[in-house]
Amino acid sequence: MSITTSNPNKELQGFSLIAAHSHISGLGLDDNLQPRENSQGMVGQLKARKAAGVILKMIQAGKIAGRAILIAGPPSTGKTAIAMGMAQSLGSDVPFTAIAGSEIFSLEMSKTEALTQAFRKSIGIRIKEETELIEGEVVEIQIDRSITGGHKQGKLTIKTTDMETIYELGNKMIEGLQKEKVIAGDIISIDKASGKITKLGRSYTRARDYDAMGPDTKFVQCPEGELQKRKEVVHTVSLHEIDVINSRSQGFLALFSGDTGEIRSEVRDQINTKVAEWREEGKAEISPGVLFIDEAHMLDIECFSYINRALEDEFSPIVIMATNRGISKTRGTNYKSPHGLPMDLLDRSIIITTGSYNEEEMKQILSIRAQEEEVELNADALALLTKIAHDTSLRYASNLISVSNQIALKRRSNIVELEDIKKSYILFLDSDRSVQFLEANSDQYIDDEGNVTFGAKEEEDAVNNNNNNNGETMDTSV
Repeated sequence: MSITTSNPNKELQGFSLIAAHSHISGLGLDDNLQPRENSQGMVGQLKARKAAGVILKMIQAGKIAGRAILIAGPPSTGKTAIAMGMAQSLGSDVPFTAIAGSEIFSLEMSKTEALTQAFRKSIGIRIKEETELIEGEVVEIQIDRSITGGHKQGKLTIKTTDMETIYELGNKMIEGLQKEKVIAGDIISIDKASGKITKLGRSYTRARDYDAMGPDTKFVQCPEGELQKRKEVVHTVSLHEIDVINSRSQGFLALFSGDTGEIRSEVRDQINTKVAEWREEGKAEISPGVLFIDEAHMLDIECFSYINRALEDEFSPIVIMATNRGISKTRGTNYKSPHGLPMDLLDRSIIITTGSYNEEEMKQILSIRAQEEEVELNADALALLTKIAHDTSLRYASNLISVSNQIALKRRSNIVELEDIKKSYILFLDSDRSVQFLEANSDQYIDDEGNVTFGAKEEEDAVNNNNNNNGETMDTSV
């Protein structure tokens, strides 16, 4: 028996994952909310992007909350791309939660609990806190150690451009200074409430101390004015994070594991009351974020009823839904409605429509995707890809970029040419050619009744004829 081992230290060179919308960095609008033809990864859909830009400005100004926005359009027309562009433009201060409609049914909790958590993840609370800080340049540190090596004490001389003060140091402060490796000439900040020491950098007056400098040394100016300053610190958390931390059955560690389970309504009621008090006292601000529900037609009537009610709540985010359905049945009912949404929710929604791309816009999108995937296409290959996208679908043509690149690399070329696109088109079917193949060979596939024909039709006929001659029959269907 032979035992083989593999080297686990293989290097993965040039390994990068590129998502479908990783090239999107914004909505591509100018300061007057006018959409540029090709900007920030966005191409075309000028009317839809301008409408999304108006909503974006209202969100940033805090003038819109508890509203539903529906982005409706055919498949592969940039609905999710517009939502991702809005998320990028909002920045990190405004909470943005993205879920798929089918996710609600695959979680180990009730549908309403899953939606409640998604809603509360999308509502930010800016908690203001005033702290007293001591900021200045360290002039001298004196530490006296006892002979027995027990209690330490010392003095810290710290200055600004206007004043200089000596502070008595205790054991905790001395350990903090040693941990941060603070020496004379460093600019430090001390939080008076917690005693936390932060090293801000090194003073410009010590810029000539070459022996004390490392490659990452940051030089800052010596602070001006008084040593003690009052500074306002703002912490931004979501309502869901506060829920999890205050849920005794879960604890804050559930934030890292993601397994939060169901949270009792009593906990949420108490948190809502406390947050309302903080708002009245001026300690906190509500920051309504965005909840994006892709494939919204996958939700059922119970979920839509919950969303209807949740939009009227005091703490409600902006709900953006995307769907590619036309007149279709609302899940959980027997009646049809536009976009698969019930009429009462559709009535309170602002609807943004997207349309199909023209050939020039498809060409620009494919060119951007090729740059994102670091694939070089020559002009003929790009033209053929554009024709394929126009005749089949944009998604299919986008998928052929990376496949064609692999075919080009196989023949040791870094440029994808016309022949590479042709080969990948022959190797991989689009949906239309797949349907044609299915129709032509339908008897070889299992049908709705579980019937299938094994072997070629000529062989089947020969077997039947032979059995008939012997006075016997054989059923080849399953």
